[in-house]
Amino acid sequence: MQYFDIFNGDADGICALHQMRLANPLESTLVTGVKRDINLLKKVQTESASQVLVLDISLDKNRDDLNRLLETGCNIQYFDHHFAGDIPEHENLQANINTDPNVCTSLLVNSYLNNRFLPWAVTAAFGDNLHQSAISAAKPLNLSDTQLQQLELLGTCINYNGYGSSLDDLIFTPDDLYRIISHYENPFEFIQSNDNYKKLESGYKEDVTQVESCKPAYETDNHSITILPNEKWARRVGGVYANQLATENQDRAHAMLTHQNDDSFLVSVRAPLNNKTGADELCRQFETGGGRKAAAGINKLPASDYDLFVERFTAAFV
Repeated sequence: MQYFDIFNGDADGICALHQMRLANPLESTLVTGVKRDINLLKKVQTESASQVLVLDISLDKNRDDLNRLLETGCNIQYFDHHFAGDIPEHENLQANINTDPNVCTSLLVNSYLNNRFLPWAVTAAFGDNLHQSAISAAKPLNLSDTQLQQLELLGTCINYNGYGSSLDDLIFTPDDLYRIISHYENPFEFIQSNDNYKKLESGYKEDVTQVESCKPAYETDNHSITILPNEKWARRVGGVYANQLATENQDRAHAMLTHQNDDSFLVSVRAPLNNKTGADELCRQFETGGGRKAAAGINKLPASDYDLFVERFTAAFV
């Protein structure tokens, strides 16, 4: 029997897989990519019935390949919180999908596993900018404020590592970072003893220092748009910096646009944290857009569509 683990390369995808494999260790083929590489099921080419675990990628964006794999006899377990559209009814598909803006995939996996590896779910929720959900989920752990802050920084750093236009932008490839983390049932042990975490934290803090000098190109009481240069550090940090701004200004919608080589922008959108809805609907109006209600993005926004984006962005969040 072949086993495939297909997961988003961000904190939520990595921590979701980590929980599942702590609960059920096995050798599998890992399929992942940068955070925005979500058409991952197409990478699974198998002619035989296989066990497939899918974590934190939109069913709607993978519908054709999901149906293809089901037709080959694959058994598929699917956990996600992004827009799904119609979920196929099939005896070989176990779908655990919840698009509530206060839920992430790792919290869904945590519920499925009855809180067995809760600290990693809390880490993922922090990484997905779901701070209140993370704090609420963490209550049974009786953590100190310092420990919560450690998990928050860990989740942020793992999430930061997933952003980029290509794997070359990243400090670690997501599959390598998962393999590093996979040896630690306790996230605090990973934080305290693994030099790779220190490298990740250092990279994150250096990139944040650079991005904090960038001022918004467009700003109102309800909206903020920042344009970042065509640099690796900008592609790495844009998404988590958008999360930071959303946390600091909870009534305001934020967009981070990063220049790319082909006269386009890489876009991250965050709905106001006090009204976490509309980001996915906005981004799906553009060809390469998608995401969830509170946080979404566009992989390639042509520079010629910048004015249209500003118009629709401001109209989406009033």
